[in-house]
Amino acid sequence: MATALALAGCQTLDSISRVIGSPEAGPTGEKHLAGFIGGVVADEPRAAVIGRDVLAAGGTAADAAVAVGFALAVTLPSRASLGAGGACLVYQPSHRGPGHGVPEAILFTSAPGESGGDRPAALPMLARGLYLLHDRYGLRPFETLVQPAEDLARFGVPAPRALVRDLDTVGAPLLADPAAAAVFAPHGTMLTEGAELRQPDLGGTLAQIRTAGVGDLYQGLLAQRLVQASITAGGPMSAAQLRAALPQVAVPLILPAGRRYSAAFLPPPADGGLAAAAAFAVLERSPASVQAADARAMAVAARWRAGSGGNPMALVSTELPAGSLPALPASTSFATLDRTGMAVACSLSMNNLFGTGRIAPGTGILLAASPGDVPLPLLAAGIAWDPEDRAFRAEAAGSGQEGAPLAVAVGLENALRSRSPMPAPVPDPGRVNMIACYRGLPGSSTSCGWVSDPRNAGFAVGGS
Repeated sequence: MATALALAGCQTLDSISRVIGSPEAGPTGEKHLAGFIGGVVADEPRAAVIGRDVLAAGGTAADAAVAVGFALAVTLPSRASLGAGGACLVYQPSHRGPGHGVPEAILFTSAPGESGGDRPAALPMLARGLYLLHDRYGLRPFETLVQPAEDLARFGVPAPRALVRDLDTVGAPLLADPAAAAVFAPHGTMLTEGAELRQPDLGGTLAQIRTAGVGDLYQGLLAQRLVQASITAGGPMSAAQLRAALPQVAVPLILPAGRRYSAAFLPPPADGGLAAAAAFAVLERSPASVQAADARAMAVAARWRAGSGGNPMALVSTELPAGSLPALPASTSFATLDRTGMAVACSLSMNNLFGTGRIAPGTGILLAASPGDVPLPLLAAGIAWDPEDRAFRAEAAGSGQEGAPLAVAVGLENALRSRSPMPAPVPDPGRVNMIACYRGLPGSSTSCGWVSDPRNAGFAVGGS
């Protein structure tokens, strides 16, 4: 069946469920829905299973995405701590809800904190971004979506392969920060896969968000603690900056996709979406022209970052010279789909692997690097749908530094031309998480499938 479980890595659903809860119970103990529930794909398995449980308890794709995002702040803080920024695309088939049957973008990209510290940090945007997503598209109580992440942080979780890979890459500098060393090297040596990862301070912060609300992190007691802790961590931020750090709803970039479908991409400032749209336009004309699509994506991204301004869609069809970007930071991505055909595709980043490398003492929040001091990531995601039938068709959420935009474009193009969510891997260094329903949803749920990029340590789960 196309809705069968898709796996990457050696962990099984049963082994993960034993860690985070019974596979027969939802996030607050509710019985699971019968029949098709949708799917979740993420770069870290426990986060994906938490999203699956939210769907099974009757949550929307947005509810599942919120739970996945908070869970990643615990299990993959190297790329998506509470200090991270990001962007999501959302598609809801009904013309009565937000977007009126057309995708929307939720943008919570990074903003710089105060200058003057020795390790400038970005303002933490993840929690407010996820709250806005829930406010517009969620059904489950928000606190129930924070609870699983809080439990993982408070009671511990086996260190996932994806996090350990990142520690192996750049982990040594973390030992210089006492708070980071206590989390990632609790016994003086770096965590290995399966070792206990406990973050009691982060658990306390998530508990405060759950009980007092997200606003407390931006204009309450948590905000006051974070302002003081950020100074100690060398990445100061002010109370005024936190209050003003607001996500936004934006109109995505929309292109025709063949004779029947339309495709939406993240808009700037998530300019990886602009680059993905440019690459997709090339592939729509010539599916085999992957190198030309990549070159086009880089040219458009470079021109936009050079300060072209104006209408970003105009760049998609404008002839441009070759362009290049400096080395870009790591990111992570995930995608969710519910039984109604609502779909969410998100890309998150710390603007540097492990951000500043420092945790704001007492909060458990690993601070992201300031976008004023490092190149920004190319946050890339896309969703294709049938405007006439108001049915979801495919979604792609990308990562892989400069390869993320091409990964999204190739992933969507391949899914639209096949009966598989990922008939072939996308080009290196890009990685992509995919969900597709080749007969559309609403429509035939048995035509739906999901897959995590096999070169990552992610997980894809869903079905009945």
